[in-house]
Amino acid sequence: MTSELASTAVADSVEVPLYSRKAISLALLSLTIIFGAWFLNAPPGLLGKADAIGYAICHRIDSRSFHIGNLQLPLCARCTGIYLGVVLGAAALIVLRRGRAGNIPPMRIVVVLILFIVLMGIDGVNSYMSLIPRAPYLYQPQNWLRLVTGTLNGVAIANLFFPMFTQTLWDDWRDEAGIQSFRELALIVLAAAVLIVLVLSGNEIVLYVFGFISAVGVMLLLACTMTMSFMLMTRCENKAKSWRDVIVPFSSGLTIAFCIILFIDVLRFALTGTWGGFVLPGAF
Repeated sequence: MTSELASTAVADSVEVPLYSRKAISLALLSLTIIFGAWFLNAPPGLLGKADAIGYAICHRIDSRSFHIGNLQLPLCARCTGIYLGVVLGAAALIVLRRGRAGNIPPMRIVVVLILFIVLMGIDGVNSYMSLIPRAPYLYQPQNWLRLVTGTLNGVAIANLFFPMFTQTLWDDWRDEAGIQSFRELALIVLAAAVLIVLVLSGNEIVLYVFGFISAVGVMLLLACTMTMSFMLMTRCENKAKSWRDVIVPFSSGLTIAFCIILFIDVLRFALTGTWGGFVLPGAF
């Protein structure tokens, strides 16, 4: 009797993987096939692949983008800021050792983050109004303003979204906020200011690296969103106990993300016949 109880206790203590090896292999194979299809159809070169990601989610208007010589960055100035801010926000959670923090920041900080989003909204509406002949707008749109408001918006998105992602993914998510004080928020904003200054410096190496990172930010946010959708649809939310348990949902989310990017790339190229941005008369 005692030995049976001991055997049962040992069996209960053994961690059962959430997904079988077959499921993991299938998820990775699907990702490989879809990524390969996208990779082969995207423009050549590292920045060309980044262009194909930006092409799916951004207007890429030439006059509203930063350039490396005559080469346009993968995303417009605003989107470059947004996704650099997303990557910065995610990196900050890791540096603060709150990668598994599942709560949004305190309400006083949430108010500031919402203000960041509103500021970008105001600048975006003002910029759009400037395209309409004889329409009133508050001030002359500038790429540096698009970059600043976009970066702050990206920081806000990261700190509101990733705790929800963490709570959906992990079984042992921590009951704490990713950002817990204005001091921590101020440090992140300071880091964002450094990124902004570096982009505005016009250094070609910096622009090349940040252009690629911004495209990575697009895939990070889209993949995490699709991962959450996959977990909710398959009812496996809050069940990951180890990184092995993350392989299937995240690979599936990334596969869906690349499917979306590939579909939009193919559709937009079929309609426009160019990998360039939209051309709008009078855009500035």
